[in-house]
Amino acid sequence: MTYTTADICDQFLTKLQVLEPLFTAFGGNERFSGEIVTIKCFEDNSMVKQTLDSSGRNKILVIDGGGSLRCALLGDMLGARAAQNEWQGIVINGCVRDVEILRTIDIGVRALNCHPLKSNKRNEGQLNVPVRFAGVDFRPGQYLYADENGIVVANEKLDLMWNEN
Repeated sequence: MTYTTADICDQFLTKLQVLEPLFTAFGGNERFSGEIVTIKCFEDNSMVKQTLDSSGRNKILVIDGGGSLRCALLGDMLGARAAQNEWQGIVINGCVRDVEILRTIDIGVRALNCHPLKSNKRNEGQLNVPVRFAGVDFRPGQYLYADENGIVVANEKLDLMWNEN
């Protein structure tokens, strides 16, 4: 059986946190999963760029942008860089831009909305710290599963057949 997040909830609910349904899909992949890496930043994507420049094999970048709707923390160039460095997906408590191009990139992207303005570059932000948004506590090393039904987080990798295509 190939699982969906609905199936995961049915079978593993006591091991999960389920994100509130606040996010829109912007990337080329609807389904993605992996180990969580976190960033906390506000209207400054300097740390996002630095992190996506590193290998992201089997990882998900969870960005707490404070829910800001005033600028984008991710655009087409960072999205392409993330895919090139094998990141599986990005979940942003904030905005993205260049959505017409993000849709063509082989990566999962969820964000609150889109905004045409780029973020500041002040070299601010914190990497791999606990963050909380959408009713969920995210910690580095947890696992995230996302598909058309929603997003769930588990403290450990779940033993299931997860089809990302």
